Amino acid sequence: MARKITCIITDDEPMARKGLQGYVEKIDFLQLVGQCEDALQLNTLLKQQPVDLLFLDIEMPYITGIDFLQQTPQPPKVIFTTAYEQYAIRGYELDVLDYLLKPVSFDRFLKAANKAFDYFQPSPAAEQAHVFIKTDTRLEKIRFADILFAEAMENYVAIYTADKKFITHSTLKGLQESLPGSMFIQPHKSYLVNMQAIGAVEGNILHVGRYQVPISKYQKEEVMERIGYRK
Repeated sequence: MARKITCIITDDEPMARKGLQGYVEKIDFLQLVGQCEDALQLNTLLKQQPVDLLFLDIEMPYITGIDFLQQTPQPPKVIFTTAYEQYAIRGYELDVLDYLLKPVSFDRFLKAANKAFDYFQPSPAAEQAHVFIKTDTRLEKIRFADILFAEAMENYVAIYTADKKFITHSTLKGLQESLPGSMFIQPHKSYLVNMQAIGAVEGNILHVGRYQVPISKYQKEEVMERIGYRK
């Protein structure tokens, strides 16, 4: 097995720390290296013990988890834990791996842990996966990971990456069959979106890079579930 993902739990509630510790100990690819009562202790510990992942509470004395994350240069990846669901959008703006609403069930914790596993130890196949699309007279190779989203345009599809836009003669359904379903979601009949590219959710809009993608009212519940948000 690949190396374990090292992590620290930070929460001002002793029972919350104990519960998360029990969950971490059940998952063989996680290694708990420390626990902290607040962000000040965490700041000190990180100077002594760099780690891969933080399970970080938001509402804490002295410094909130959000403030700590914003002011820490090159922080570890974060999974927020909080009793307050209004912080979910801020979490995605800060590019956290996941957002766990207390009380945290083990199945929801496992889902977040698996996201961390996929982030830190992607399979070689996932890193190399790509699709070839025809644009005019050329075949363009586009890595799945580089695709932000795709938009249907009658008999064509526009595929957006961070710096390019490709137009190909296809249907959105045809493109969808070439993409991994675990990586892409369809928030609207005219769009496919790379879940890793979603920066925030605001009402019925997904913020994807510098773009905005609509969410159909019929797809809203499924989209929120797929990105890991739970009311």
